[in-house]
Amino acid sequence: MTAIISARGIGKTYRLGQSGGANSLREALSVLLKRKSASKDFNALDDVSFDIQRGEAVGIIGRNGAGKSTLLKILSRITAPTRGEITLRGRVAALLEVGTGFHSELSGRENIFLNGAIMGMTRAEVRASFDEIVAFSEVEKFLDTPVKRYSSGMYVRLAFAVAAYLRPEILVVDEVLAVGDAAFQKKCLGKMQDVATGGRTVLFVSHNMAAITRLCSRAILLREGKVVADDRVDNVVTQYLRGADDSPISIDYEATGRMPGNEHARLLAARVVSDGLDGAMVDIRKPITIEIDYEVLTEKLPHHPNVHFFHEDGTCVFITNDSVDTDTRRPRPLGRYRASVAVPGNFLAEGMYSIGVAVSTFEPVIAHFFDRGALAFQVHDPAEGDSVRGTFAGPLPGSVRPLLPWSTVALP
Repeated sequence: MTAIISARGIGKTYRLGQSGGANSLREALSVLLKRKSASKDFNALDDVSFDIQRGEAVGIIGRNGAGKSTLLKILSRITAPTRGEITLRGRVAALLEVGTGFHSELSGRENIFLNGAIMGMTRAEVRASFDEIVAFSEVEKFLDTPVKRYSSGMYVRLAFAVAAYLRPEILVVDEVLAVGDAAFQKKCLGKMQDVATGGRTVLFVSHNMAAITRLCSRAILLREGKVVADDRVDNVVTQYLRGADDSPISIDYEATGRMPGNEHARLLAARVVSDGLDGAMVDIRKPITIEIDYEVLTEKLPHHPNVHFFHEDGTCVFITNDSVDTDTRRPRPLGRYRASVAVPGNFLAEGMYSIGVAVSTFEPVIAHFFDRGALAFQVHDPAEGDSVRGTFAGPLPGSVRPLLPWSTVALP
C-alpha cells in the first residue's frame, strides 16, 4: 500500500548566532566574522523517517522543544527541510499556531475562499462546504469583518472549521486548540474523530495524552529532534510518560545498585499498583496504590515514608505521609519495610502524574531520601458514563476530580 505521507531522513538545522548592525565596511566585516565565530548549528529535527497510511490518525508527542511543531511546519510546507525528502499524496489542511493561514486584512468570508484556492479547490467546491464552516465556527455575525479584529478564540474556531470542512485528505492540527473553550474543544475532537473514521488522515500534536489516546491509534514520539518510538498509541504514551530518564511505574533501586539514602535509611524499590493499569495508563475509576520498599539502618530516629503527587504542569497536587498514625512516631527496629498508600478511584483528574517518594524524619526535619520523579503514570477516563466525567466529553479543569455525593430536593 502506498503511503499518503512518506518522510525519509528529514532534518531541519537552524544556525544560531549574534546579531548586530554596522556603520562601515570595516564594522560590517567585523560583525560578519563575529557571527561566523559565534554561530552554531541547532538540529530541530535529525534523520526523521516514517510512513503514514491513508485513514490513519497519528499522534505526534514529545516534550517542549522535541521538534513537533517544526515537523508539522515541514509537513504543511510552511518551511522546507534542510535534509531529506517528504512526499505528500493528498491535499493538506493545517491548523498550527494562531495567525497561520489567514490574511489579517481580509474578512472571514474572504479567507474561507482564499484557503480553498490555496488547497486547489474551485469556488463551487468551497461554496458547497461554506454553510457547514460558518455553522461550526459560530462567527456568522462577524463573517464580513477583517479577521485581524477577531479574538483568538474566534480566529481558531474559524481556522479549524476551514481546515476540517474543506475536506482535505490530510488534516494537521497542533496544540492551538487549547485556545478554545471547553465546548469548542469537545466539538473539535469530535470532528477530528469523524475525519479519521471517514478515511482521511489526521496528524495531531498535543500534550494531552487523554486526547491523544482517545483520537489516535498510533503515535510517534520525538525526543531532541529524533524519532524514539513509533508504535501503537498506548505503547508510545507509556514510553513518553517514562521520560528521558526512563522513569516507569515500577523501579528496583537495589537491582540497579543506586539506592538513595543516608546512614539512617535507604530506598530499595517503588511501584504503582492498580487493577486498572494498562502499561502506564490507569483507569480513572480504579484505586491506585503507591508502594515504597525501604531499609531502616538506625533506630535513633522515627522514619516516615511520604509520597508527593505532581501533575504534568509541575503542580504539586498533594503530599501524604504516615505521621498521622501514632504508632509510626517511634523509631522502627532495623530491617526492611514496605509502606503503601491508596488513592481512591475517581479522585485524580485525567492527565500525566509523576510521583516523588521519600522517607523523612519530622522532629528534627531530615529527608533521608527523596526521588522526585521515581514513578509516572497517565490517568485516563474511558468516558463510559460511570466516572466523574459522566456523559460530558470536553476537558474538565483541576488536578483532582473527586466523585462527591449530590442530592437535590424540591423546595416547598
